[in-house]
This record gives sequence, structure tokens and C-alpha cells, in this order.
Amino acid sequence: MKLMSAQERFASLARQDLVIVGSGSGKSRGVMTSLREIFSNREMLSLLIRRDLKSRYKDSALGFVWTLVRPLTQLFIYYFVIGQFLSAARAIPDFAIYVFTGLTAYGLFSEIVSNGTSSIVGNAGLIKKIYLPREIFPLACVGSAIFNFLNQFLILIVATIALGVFPATADVVYLVPALLVLLVFGTAFGVLLSAVNVYLRDVQYLVEVLLLLALWASPVVYSWEMVKGHLGQGLALEIYTNNPITLSVLGFQRALWTGGHGVVEAPADLMLRLAIALVVGLVFLVASQRVFARLQGNFAQAL
Repeated sequence: MKLMSAQERFASLARQDLVIVGSGSGKSRGVMTSLREIFSNREMLSLLIRRDLKSRYKDSALGFVWTLVRPLTQLFIYYFVIGQFLSAARAIPDFAIYVFTGLTAYGLFSEIVSNGTSSIVGNAGLIKKIYLPREIFPLACVGSAIFNFLNQFLILIVATIALGVFPATADVVYLVPALLVLLVFGTAFGVLLSAVNVYLRDVQYLVEVLLLLALWASPVVYSWEMVKGHLGQGLALEIYTNNPITLSVLGFQRALWTGGHGVVEAPADLMLRLAIALVVGLVFLVASQRVFARLQGNFAQAL
């Protein structure tokens, strides 16, 4: 058998038709195509979620117990420093449950956005070596954030039982749309910012600042009624209230915090506002995926 020279091999390769690996260029990938790819790689998504969770507490003696230590520490600080020393607990009944409810909702959104933003850059080695639908990496951050959220949510439920304020009311239905709004908006921001961060590395640091502002721009350690008293009825209050984080925090409080029912006000049309926010969030999620699809073509080169 005759062996080809290097030049002959290169010439033979040049005559071969190009075969697209995956689903084509970013511009041609639609939402349904991306979903099919993600579903076909669901086992890899599961592996990435488990890898993120295990690597976070690798070589730690307590392991996943640390997922409970941080929220309990936050609860301790907010309850005593703000609630007792600054007397915020006098204006809000069951202040500990109130604060922890808001922190649980905000923490889910914050973790999805923060980890999602750095997910592509953090997995540069994999992205440059093998083909995978790139959306898997920010989605893996969503999966690990949900795991941590469930741990914190369990602490919250146990706390309500221990304090005798378990939310056995019909208002628990508010939990579903509030959670969906957090997941949809968090995923949308995570997907969008993960792509932008590849080209503008300052984005991940800007996100940290914005998330800190978002915490204090939501009724976590103060009530919506206090904001209403300062802003009054008008456009400013509407902008503040229709912030998806604010709406979700209010939904969580309405569902899980029984101490303020009839004492602390909330928007009367909260369920309608959450439904509208969910629709807007879904549109934003689709738009974010389209931007991601257009930007992902040069990920390997930029990384």
C-alpha cells in the first residue's frame, strides 16, 4: 500500500467537505434546537452539577453541612444586629422568619446569577477541548443553586415549626409563581452574562456589586410598607415593586411568613404582578438564549 506524503494528505483533507459538529453556527441555532441538544446531553448536565457541588466542599470535614452554616450565620447577624440592636424587630412581627424568608428567596437568585456569570470562563478547559451545548454550563449553576436553596428552605420550614408559626394557610400558593420568577429571571441573567463575561471580564465583578445593591433594594430586612411610606403612591413605588426580586420576596413572605398577615401591607394584586413578571421573564430568557447563541461561536478563541 502506497503511503501518502504530508503534502498529499493535506491536499486530500482540503478536498473533504466540511462537516458541522453539533447544531451549526450560533446564528442558526434556534431555541428548540438548543433545548434538544441540552436534553440529549442531560447526563453531562447532571455530572456537571454533581461536580460543582462536590468541588465546592472537596477535602472538607463537614462537607455539605457548610451549606447550612452560611444561611444560619446570616440569620444570626441580621436578627441580632438589625433586628435587636437597631430595633427593626419591633416593627415587623416574627422578624427572624421574615428575614430568613427574604434571604432564602434572594439567595437563590444571587447564586444563579453570580455563578452563572463566571461559568463559561471557569470551564474554559472543557470548552476548548470538546463540543457541548454551551448553555449546559450556566444551567449546571442553576442546578447546584437549587440544591443549596432546598437546604436553606428546609431550615426555614423547621424554624417555622419550632417557633409555632408554620404557614398552614392558602397563601402558600404564592410560593409557586414566586419561585418560578426567581428561576426564570436568574437563568436568563446567568445565560446572558456568562456569554458577555467571556469578552468583558469586568462583568463578573460588576455583577457582584449589582447583586449587593439588589439585596438592599428588596424588602428583605425592611417591609414593603416602609418603602411605600417613603415613596408614596406613584411611579417610583411601581418601579420598586415590579422589580422581579422584590415581587418574588413578597411572594415568599406572603406564603411562608404568617406573622405579618393583616399587620404589614403588600400589593393587593401580588399574584397578578407575579404572573406578568413570569411572562416577561420567559420572553427575556428566550432573548438571552438568542444573544448567547450569537456570541458563543468565538468562545474558544476568546478564552
